[in-house]
Amino acid sequence: MNSREKGKVGERAWRDWLREQRYSKAYRGAQYCGLRGNADVVCPELPSLHFEVKRGERLDVYGAVEQAQRDCSDKYPVVAWRRNGRDWLAIMPAETLARLLRGSDLVE
Repeated sequence: MNSREKGKVGERAWRDWLREQRYSKAYRGAQYCGLRGNADVVCPELPSLHFEVKRGERLDVYGAVEQAQRDCSDKYPVVAWRRNGRDWLAIMPAETLARLLRGSDLVE
């Protein structure tokens, strides 16, 4: 499978995972516009998150996060990554996590 097709498969899998979490409106961003810099997966129910999706056995974590940060505009950058046979991981800079927590009811 070439890397472009592998990317599409990964994006569909992340979209489907979001849908399983009851975010039923999630869709692949590239399928509609295909513009560079757009989120790989868009979830209207989570409008402040920018999802960059990666699939593979190895990941340049910092490179993927930097790509998400470059492309996210004013949204929170999240890298969704999964190895074969493993669970999805959501990766973000610690500052992004702090911003999310400050805006939530998890922190007193």
